[in-house]
Amino acid sequence: MNRRAETWLATLKRYFGVVLAGNLIWEFAQLPLYTLWYEAPWSKIAFAAVHCTGGDLLIAGSVLVIALVFVGNDRWPHASYCRVALVAVVGGLGYTAFSEWLNTEIRGTWAYTIWMPVIPVIGTGVSPFLQWTVVPPLAFWWARPASV
Repeated sequence: MNRRAETWLATLKRYFGVVLAGNLIWEFAQLPLYTLWYEAPWSKIAFAAVHCTGGDLLIAGSVLVIALVFVGNDRWPHASYCRVALVAVVGGLGYTAFSEWLNTEIRGTWAYTIWMPVIPVIGTGVSPFLQWTVVPPLAFWWARPASV
């Protein structure tokens, strides 16, 4: 395997490792801000956190691929790294805001407690919004190759 492929693969492994760990921790930590925490048995609560972490991985992977397609190049991660990271983070934030609105306001799939602060106008919970401003940037920072 050549050096560029190793770096690409190593970067993705580090990125997804932090995304997985960070989102799993965040999902469990923010559970008391959702009504599920007070209404469901522990097994359903644990399943929800793990399930949502899987969704977070899918979102993080999807926005990364979209960012690579639109603003990346064949020298990534040594070139266009920050631009790809920025587009992926913004894409993840946008999807999260939409998904939280859809699932709390339209579908009623889940609900916030009175303890969840919400962003005015869009109604998205502050915690899931912050999750996407903290975890993916941290993952991109950790995953970056030394040459960036």
